[in-house]
Amino acid sequence: MPKNAPNARICRDCDGFASAKVTLGGRNRHGHLHTITTHCPACHGTGTAPARRPRPTDWEVAA
Repeated sequence: MPKNAPNARICRDCDGFASAKVTLGGRNRHGHLHTITTHCPACHGTGTAPARRPRPTDWEVAA
């Protein structure tokens, strides 16, 4: 892996696809679909996850 590659933290819930258009069914008088935009509830539409803090159980103890 190159050293200049960004360290992306992709959201585990949406896999980076944070927003989606959902059709409500039906069309308006101009022929357009009625849609709404939904966002991932875990990352709030950003597609990235916050940095995880290490828990004490994640640390290795060298004896």
